[in-house]
Amino acid sequence: MPVLFISDLHLSPERPAISRAFLIFLQQRAASASALYILGDLFEAWVGDDDPTDLSLDIQRALRSLTDSGVPVFVQHGNRDFLLGRRFLNNTGATLLRDEHVIDHHGHRALVMHGDSLCTDDVDYQRFRRKARNPIYRWLIGRLPLRRRQNLARDWRAKSMAANSNKASSIMDVNQGAVTRVMGRHSVDTLIHGHTHRPDRHPIGNGERIVLGDWEAYGWVLTLDTNGYNLERFTIDGFNN
Repeated sequence: MPVLFISDLHLSPERPAISRAFLIFLQQRAASASALYILGDLFEAWVGDDDPTDLSLDIQRALRSLTDSGVPVFVQHGNRDFLLGRRFLNNTGATLLRDEHVIDHHGHRALVMHGDSLCTDDVDYQRFRRKARNPIYRWLIGRLPLRRRQNLARDWRAKSMAANSNKASSIMDVNQGAVTRVMGRHSVDTLIHGHTHRPDRHPIGNGERIVLGDWEAYGWVLTLDTNGYNLERFTIDGFNN
């Protein structure tokens, strides 16, 4: 059975077609997988595990159904959902991975990451990332009232969109030196990541860097089986609805 890798779904109540597509994906594709890896930004914003929205509850129930069926689910924090915590993991049966994690399936060894830490040319974002990943900062944010956290999330999204609109495209892509260093540190010749929304397969020496796509008009999934890797896209029906 294949191993599946996805990232950057950015699920939100404002994009119900993406949520429907993901629920169908869990029921059909993921149900016949040997494992599912979600490499960050499953949600557009996750303000805490006490999120009471119907979307949050629906997704958690669907993931719990998948793990209860025997398919392990592994998640990594993204830049949008770095507050995913213990309650979410308990509710879904998922396992949280470190920001840099080496997988070994079907004779293939690879490093999986969200990918935002590789965009080292974006100095302003890296400054925010260091603060957001600080355990003390996350502890303090988690103890704010829910409404205050929801307002913070909206403010972060607005500031991010405004900042990105004024940045050169190259600044928001990975730094090749950072890619080389992290692959060397883990002694791998394959790197799988998301974040940049630039799905592709880039040869690197004897290996490659595989970039997962974000879900909008199309959904993206990387499969790994005995034949190797295959990066696929599929149409999301009614994605504007």
